[in-house]
Amino acid sequence: MAIASTAIYRSTVGKKAVMAVTGAILVGFLIAHMIGNLKIFLGASDFDHYAHWLRTMGEPAVPRRTLLTILEIVLGVSVVLHMWSAVSLARRASAARPVKYHGKKKSHAQGYATHTMRYGGVIILLFVIWHLLDLTFYAVNPKGSDATPYERVIADFDASRWYITVWYVLAVLLVGLHLRHGIWSAFQSLGLRSPRNNGTLRALAAGIAAVVTIGFIAVPISVTFGWVS
Repeated sequence: MAIASTAIYRSTVGKKAVMAVTGAILVGFLIAHMIGNLKIFLGASDFDHYAHWLRTMGEPAVPRRTLLTILEIVLGVSVVLHMWSAVSLARRASAARPVKYHGKKKSHAQGYATHTMRYGGVIILLFVIWHLLDLTFYAVNPKGSDATPYERVIADFDASRWYITVWYVLAVLLVGLHLRHGIWSAFQSLGLRSPRNNGTLRALAAGIAAVVTIGFIAVPISVTFGWVS
């Protein structure tokens, strides 16, 4: 059974399926995380209560932070498998075409998508690392650990730290582009695309990416411009 599972994963179809499934897990996380972030517009009490709930999910049935830790492990494994599958597929595609075709040039859309997924993925990874150091481990947050979650977010995106807001917005825009292309690719990999639903699936991918992007950008922009303080 283990050998069969390994063989399936090593196949192109298997790798694409792993990318689609792990991508779906990550999209689900982004949507849930975005909804949680938007609670900041309800005020400090609601936002801090949400942050506290994340760490106490399952109590008293399970110890504090148990479910959150499990979720983090699942997300971490998903990220690793997603990236590993993407790199493996890229190398396989490159090996299959050692000499570039001269008769048919790659379209601008294909080249744009390839560069967005490749280099955007690296920037997104750096952004995730910074985000964890900032609001999970508090290593680069102005308030550090001696503050409430609400206070840390407000301090992070204060107008005096506009460059952090710019960095955050640019990274989230890349996430949105990555998300749009990734969701569309997942529809193709899972065999859900057909000539009849092509337009609908493209619109769905773009719509999900737009909602997530706007939802994440809304918080830092609002804090920087003083709409949330």
